[in-house]
Amino acid sequence: MDQTISIIVPVHNAQAYLNKTIKSVLEQTYPEWELILVDDASTDDSAAVCMNYQDGRIRMIRNQGIRGAASARNTGTDAARGRYIAFLDADDVWKPEKLERELGKMKETGSAFVFTSYEYGDEDANGKGKIAHVPETLTYREALKNTIVFTSTVLFDTKMIPKDLIRMPLVESEDTATWWQILKTGIIATGLDEALVIYRRPAKSLSSNKFRAIQRIWKLYRKVEKLSLVKSCYYFTHYAVRTTLRRL
Repeated sequence: MDQTISIIVPVHNAQAYLNKTIKSVLEQTYPEWELILVDDASTDDSAAVCMNYQDGRIRMIRNQGIRGAASARNTGTDAARGRYIAFLDADDVWKPEKLERELGKMKETGSAFVFTSYEYGDEDANGKGKIAHVPETLTYREALKNTIVFTSTVLFDTKMIPKDLIRMPLVESEDTATWWQILKTGIIATGLDEALVIYRRPAKSLSSNKFRAIQRIWKLYRKVEKLSLVKSCYYFTHYAVRTTLRRL
């Protein structure tokens, strides 16, 4: 399965979104993929929705208890049979050419880590025209200032990045922490500035959630990366400005 892309989707009480998300995988122009749905002890009909699909490339793993998105993604990463690994959140949607364009970029540049731009969507994952553009490349230090890498946009080559580095730490904002732990080794990520993902955002966005996001990033600087107070303030200022501009 040297050219297979393993797509990992953590699922928890996502029945309202799953059909559209899974269909966006089935509609991919690149056919060599496997879809691993990791059901994290859902109490709704998420598991039933997953099992409705008879495509042999789709399989489901069920957790017995709630372990969280990071652990669910790690379960999928461990079970992945493909050379390449992509993450997709259960409420997001891919454009049909996402995998083909991204893998093409990876092969063109020789990069082990590629990510794309994305478009903000409404509650039904319909694009709203607001695009989060990405840079051509991203280093560790640049990533500390710019949390532009979105989980549903990434693609990794496990021949160049060990699975241990792709496994997510069990901390808040685990996705950002994962990108940092990969880039910290000297790997440079490649950005594909094409909006190939729809990031579903509910109409109601609570300010408390934004405040929690700020707290999580600050903790990553101080507790995970163990940066000094001065460096944390420096990177945090850049992060805050860029995040604000991206959401306007």
